[in-house]
Amino acid sequence: MLISICRAVVTCLPLLWLASVTDGVPDPAKRELLMREETFRQTGGGVALTAAEQKLDAHLRGLKEKEMAAAQFPPAMHFFKAKPLIQKSPIFKLLQQMPKGGALHVHSSSLVSVEWLVKNVTYRPHCYICFTWDNSVRFLFSDRQPFPRWDCFYWQLLETLRAKIGDAAGFDNSLIQHLTLVTVDPDGEYPSQDVVWEKFEKVFIATAGLITHAPVLREYLYKGLAELHLDNVMYLELRSGLSRTYELDGTVHDKAWILKTFQEVTKKFKAGHPDFLGARIIISVHRALEVPAVKAAVKEAIQLQKEFPDVVAGFDLVGREDSGRNLWYFREALSLPADLGVTLPYFFHAGETDSEGTDVDQNILDALLFNTTRIGHGYALAHHPLAKEMSRKRNVAVELCPISNQVLKLVSDLRNHPAAVLMSEGHPMVISSDDPSLFGTTGLSYDFYEAFVGIGGLKANLGTLKELSVNSIRYSSLPAHLKEAGYAMWKRKWDAFISAHS
Repeated sequence: MLISICRAVVTCLPLLWLASVTDGVPDPAKRELLMREETFRQTGGGVALTAAEQKLDAHLRGLKEKEMAAAQFPPAMHFFKAKPLIQKSPIFKLLQQMPKGGALHVHSSSLVSVEWLVKNVTYRPHCYICFTWDNSVRFLFSDRQPFPRWDCFYWQLLETLRAKIGDAAGFDNSLIQHLTLVTVDPDGEYPSQDVVWEKFEKVFIATAGLITHAPVLREYLYKGLAELHLDNVMYLELRSGLSRTYELDGTVHDKAWILKTFQEVTKKFKAGHPDFLGARIIISVHRALEVPAVKAAVKEAIQLQKEFPDVVAGFDLVGREDSGRNLWYFREALSLPADLGVTLPYFFHAGETDSEGTDVDQNILDALLFNTTRIGHGYALAHHPLAKEMSRKRNVAVELCPISNQVLKLVSDLRNHPAAVLMSEGHPMVISSDDPSLFGTTGLSYDFYEAFVGIGGLKANLGTLKELSVNSIRYSSLPAHLKEAGYAMWKRKWDAFISAHS
């Protein structure tokens, strides 16, 4: 069987008899057996470690004990403040070298580091900029002065503006601030979820004019794969709205052209990096749309999947859950594939909220009712015992994005993340980065660190890391034969990693 994590079947008669009330001091042997049973149930608890893996595991435990005893514990701090400490962590440095499988929850507008966009893309000829009334920016590549539009009355050629200002480094830093959430004072600058989400949405709009320029898009996608590969990630599932992509003269390409370009770039990258498994797209639309628009998007996704079966993995609704329409609102649109007798896998964002008991909070259950393949974020799943049971029985994995949840103010101290409950129960789970460029990260190592050291605590061990890495292949949208090939590729990398560090 593919990806055989050694987890024995829990008996029909769990060790409840061991926990029965007794007079006096409980039997130490029974206590030890209960503790072993709990350990077995957690993520990675059933993974049998080799002698070499046990040696590395002991080393990791020692490093973790030291970090947890330090005066400043990174997972308890806001990531923007913790990042310098994490970069110095020997655990983080090991995680950077560890083969992490696939990134299954990343958005296309935040795939590549902002520094590359500013230092590279904005220096290209014909790049125009406009400063908006709401303190944001817009970019556009054009072979002539762009016409004014409702949000941009005055376009300036960036090359001319930089020369006029004279301080290129300072100007570039200001652009970076427009394209990322990173700040030295996150609590002061983002006092509430509403404030941080407003900036979050602005960044996506600001970035669009750069990355939807056709020549940039090709390089952008290639650079994104390269950044993942550098962090020992070997596969990507990218959520993308397939935004209108344009040429210098204003010509606009359709979505089929974008998918073909994505396919070509991935093929080119794999040719130069044979240890990279590939990449697929989950077509996404914003949950602020009306039902007819989402119906049209679902129909289009069905057609595009027929045309590009190796590229299109499925469909999702994106955007802030708390201010957007819930999944049940779109039930007529989301039932279309079944009504038409076709298959369109869903990968729904659900449970990215702490508003327990609201209509939005029911997205978790509705996602499962619509047979979602995975649950994006699933932050609120721990509050829904029935949905949690359903997702476990159906093997529906949660896409855990710890840094995103913290930066967007769902949780402050990651030790208190609801996923700690899910990990203690061995719930199906993968680790991903959501919007890495907005958070000042690349790859998956930062999120793996937060999950391993903070959410998992001292209980999380090398078996946890191994299972989470394998899960990213197991719960991917790849067909069975490519999962087999991917697991074999990952296993070779894992064995080399263990050999080098034990």
